[in-house]
Amino acid sequence: MQKYDETQIQVLEGLEAVRKRPGMYIGSTGPKGLHHLVYEIVDNAIDEALAGYCTDIGVRLLPGEIVEVSDNGRGIPVGIHPTEGISAATVVYTVLHAGGKFGGGGYKHAGGLHGVGSSVVNALSEYLELTVFDGEHEWYQKFERGNYSEPIKIVGDSSKRGTTVRFKADPEIFKESDVYDYETLLLRLREEAFLNAGLTITYSDERDPNEDFEIVKLKYDGGIRQFVEHIHTVRGLTPLCENVIYVSGVEGDSSCEVALMWNDSYNEVVMSFANNVYTPDGGTHEVGFKNALTRAVNDYGKKFNFLKADEKYAGEDIREGLTAIVSVKLSDCEFEGQTKGRLGNPEVKPFVDKLVFEKIGIFLEEHPEEAARISEKCIAAKSAREAAKKAREAARKKSQMESMSLPGKLADCTEHDLDYSELYIVEGDSAGGSAKQGRDRKFQAILSLWGKMLNVEKARLDRVYGNEKLMPIVAALGTSIGEDFDLAKLRYGKVIIMADADVDGSHIRTLLLTFFFRFMRPLIDEGHIWLAQPPLFKVSRGKKQRYAFSDEERDMYIAELTAEGGKCDVQRYKGLGEMDPDQLWETTMDPERRTMVKVGIDDAFKADETITILMGDKVAPRRDFIVKNAKYVSNLDI
Repeated sequence: MQKYDETQIQVLEGLEAVRKRPGMYIGSTGPKGLHHLVYEIVDNAIDEALAGYCTDIGVRLLPGEIVEVSDNGRGIPVGIHPTEGISAATVVYTVLHAGGKFGGGGYKHAGGLHGVGSSVVNALSEYLELTVFDGEHEWYQKFERGNYSEPIKIVGDSSKRGTTVRFKADPEIFKESDVYDYETLLLRLREEAFLNAGLTITYSDERDPNEDFEIVKLKYDGGIRQFVEHIHTVRGLTPLCENVIYVSGVEGDSSCEVALMWNDSYNEVVMSFANNVYTPDGGTHEVGFKNALTRAVNDYGKKFNFLKADEKYAGEDIREGLTAIVSVKLSDCEFEGQTKGRLGNPEVKPFVDKLVFEKIGIFLEEHPEEAARISEKCIAAKSAREAAKKAREAARKKSQMESMSLPGKLADCTEHDLDYSELYIVEGDSAGGSAKQGRDRKFQAILSLWGKMLNVEKARLDRVYGNEKLMPIVAALGTSIGEDFDLAKLRYGKVIIMADADVDGSHIRTLLLTFFFRFMRPLIDEGHIWLAQPPLFKVSRGKKQRYAFSDEERDMYIAELTAEGGKCDVQRYKGLGEMDPDQLWETTMDPERRTMVKVGIDDAFKADETITILMGDKVAPRRDFIVKNAKYVSNLDI
């Protein structure tokens, strides 16, 4: 037995714990965690704006992937801390759970309530430079991987006030990549500007010294009203009402504002924030809003005879085609985890519920024409939901009556251990035939699809049930869809989309991913959806052959096989059906040699937006998206 005693118990001092387990503090050391560093520093500046002392924030991306965040707030206090014996500014950047947001009177509302943001960024930076302006002097201190050799010192006189932080993420921590994505940061900064009406955020990408850079100024005096309008504009959605509905109220130290508008789509977008921190997993504020909205619209429907006495809308009926922003400001936010995904304050739910119920009820009665359009939208959604329920029940009865409930095009595997079992979804009988012959029958199942697939972005759930292209997938997986989805019934650990390496194959992949995202989202969230990567070329000379997955790899193999003279044959695969079973197994299905891509979601809101733009029926937003992103395209098949 290996020795285990008191000498093996480690105590991590200072910021060592952060560097040892960075994922505990920023979620991951991938791109999401990298960008989280910027959010933490920006959130500190936003807190100064919430406190009423900051009107301008600047964010610059500098050469070498250096980030600079500046504000014109009060400036971090630089005096000697009474218990730590060093400057308070140094304490903030070197001591976990140190800050001015624990009830000391510095902030009434703040997003950074755990006191670890600044120190975590410092710990995970190769270096960080802190400059503080206190109205009389300019103070400066430099840190390297969380440590400092000199105390903060005066480097000049200045009448300015504010704080500037310049840092470079540590490549020893962020090994995957330390490159910031311009659009990802722009999205977050725009959100912050919408949530703080009148605040100016200036953003610039100055990383390439050989290129002129654009300075983007984000300022929205209309606040979250403009946020809703922006979402509709970007997605190309047509609003049902002339103006955004706006609700606001105050109770003690808490405040709430809600902006909402219905549109012509079938999807809901509800974004909630607490002290400007996005809560993608919702929480008590979002629950209060949804409950109140459901009650208010139902009460109006019964009062004005849109509903019979025994009828009511479900919450999902009312939220079909709804875009809403819910923003609360609290003196003491209770978030779940440092990444603050969900709000837990129990007192927020009744506050938001009461406010929204009263104000939405008043709006509906004072705007009968708009209320009628909203009611008609809810009625249509209710009818579609009831039709989907009937279709679902009919599908269940059909499955019970049939001797085989699994689809006829499914070639199943013999074992269904989720750690090993795989379902390959392929298009066409030719590709399906090769896959069935080339697979390992023990753990690999094949489901062949054929014909044009339904674009579910343009369809409600009632059209999905009974669809001959989609229901075989649902039956094979065993999970059902929509509100009946049950991940525990999943029959395969990996669901692998294997499509041709051409335009049609890309279209099929996109349609399937849209379906999974809209109706079987947990499959993506839990990492069950994969994309097979079939080769693009076969390069051969005599008995030697190589499979290339890119143009560069093809050229490399051509050079390799022709090094001793002679020519080689290059075959461009346009479809999986062109491969014989052995080739398909060797290149695309053998777990020892294949390459696959796991489908995941870094930003659910951005994913939702992209699907709406690309798969919706509005041409203009899709054209703008393609023009904007054309420079990133590779392997274009024309």
